[in-house]
Amino acid sequence: MHLGLYQHYKGNFYRVMAVGRLEETLEEVVIYHAMQGNYEVWVRPIKVFNETIEIEGKEIPRFKFIKPLFSEAEVLIS
Repeated sequence: MHLGLYQHYKGNFYRVMAVGRLEETLEEVVIYHAMQGNYEVWVRPIKVFNETIEIEGKEIPRFKFIKPLFSEAEVLIS
C-alpha cells in the first residue's frame, strides 16, 4: 500500500495518509481524506480499499493509485 493520491472509480480524488489497525480486531485499515469538498477523513478496511469491482462487465480497482505522497528525493532526505 502506497501513501499518496488515489482516484475512486466514481472519479473523486483521495489522499491516503496512513495505514493503521483497528484496536479491537487488529484489522488493517486505510486512513485517507477527500481532496475536494470539506476534505473529510475516512477509514476503510485495507482489503475493501484494495478490492476490484465490476463495472459494465470490466474489473477495475475501487481506488486507482495515481502518485506517491512523497517524491523519492523527499524520502531520502528524511
